[in-house]
Amino acid sequence: MKRAKITIIGAGNVGASAAQWIAAKNLADVVLIDVVENLAKGKALDLMQSLPLLGSGVKVSFATDYKDSADSEVVVITAGVPRKEGMSRDDLVKINEKIVRSVTEQAVKYSPECVIIVVSNPLDVIAYTAYKASGFPRERVIGMAGVLDSARFKAFIADEINVSVRDVNAIVLGCHGDAMIPMERLANVSGIPVTELIPHERIQLIINRTKNGGAEFLPLLNTSAWLAPGTSVAEMAESIVKDQKRIMPCSVYLDGEYGITGIFMGVPVKLGRKGAEEIIQIKLTIEERKQFDRAAEHVKGMIDIVR
Repeated sequence: MKRAKITIIGAGNVGASAAQWIAAKNLADVVLIDVVENLAKGKALDLMQSLPLLGSGVKVSFATDYKDSADSEVVVITAGVPRKEGMSRDDLVKINEKIVRSVTEQAVKYSPECVIIVVSNPLDVIAYTAYKASGFPRERVIGMAGVLDSARFKAFIADEINVSVRDVNAIVLGCHGDAMIPMERLANVSGIPVTELIPHERIQLIINRTKNGGAEFLPLLNTSAWLAPGTSVAEMAESIVKDQKRIMPCSVYLDGEYGITGIFMGVPVKLGRKGAEEIIQIKLTIEERKQFDRAAEHVKGMIDIVR
């Protein structure tokens, strides 16, 4: 039986981490593409040599031509530049918009039936860019943010009360950034609300830490995180390739859901072979609704920059 193929555009830390987890899961053949040719070649060679140790039978390769990515089931876009000191968010949007628009157009030329997972930042805006550049139906362009942010939220809860993270259920909605919404009301440990286990002021600290989860790494590593983002990509790709129908928080194009139209926002979706096969609409409280609308306005403002 023919194995699935996943192409990862951008062979930096996040792209390489995603490739490693995909290979470790024996999920699909992996093609790495990067504007820096030797980077993709070196990462592919290193990962290929780890396959015997992982017990994985997938094929890992690099490509200098998008033709070699043809017929990918999933295309992961991590390409772009990180935000640097002195660079405004507007500057970052303009730079990465051009990069992602270009790589999306090249990728979909050879994989017209693929599902696109966008990782590049600013996430919700760049996912919008890939959606427009691809010409795909909205369910086949998905932003990776909520899976990562929710994983951080779960990890911080588990650490706070010293329990297994496997028993923690939590979700983060909204945009990827300061305006994200860690859903305190829905967080629980084996069905027990976290409000019964953690004092209110400690929960607020956890929520704030989740919102600043990415920024916490900058003074520590002088760059963004890559292990958890790469793992998040692999989890999404697995649900798509294996048609698992898992419910995950992802950034998707809303067309009336949650009263929002025309932008990407993080909401619960059912991930299957066709991509975001269903958007799950949950009832928000008045305060959650306000937060969601504020996040939507933030995303709209940034999309106006690329428009």
